[in-house]
Amino acid sequence: MPTPIATAANAYAALSRLGTDTANVAKGLGAPQGSAPDFSSVLKNVIDSVSQAAVKSDAQAQAVANGNANMVDVVTAVAETETTVQTLVSVRDKVISAYEDILKMQI
Repeated sequence: MPTPIATAANAYAALSRLGTDTANVAKGLGAPQGSAPDFSSVLKNVIDSVSQAAVKSDAQAQAVANGNANMVDVVTAVAETETTVQTLVSVRDKVISAYEDILKMQI
């Protein structure tokens, strides 16, 4: 079971690789265009991880309600979901900020 910190680190690492790979392709130093990850696939992976964390959190809560799980497991799953959602919101805010900066540029 990945920790919330590991989940957040994986999301940031995926976005970091996206920026590095795209920059290298643009400079002609990196891999061919087809091998660089596109933003939509990275975003889909991050959203999928948020969804998986939420499903896991719900399953733990249901298990506690049925008397089959420990409350610590539920708190851990909820905290992991919260961290993952905060990471997604942070990435979204950065993307929106970058888009707004691009709109402000003079052509």
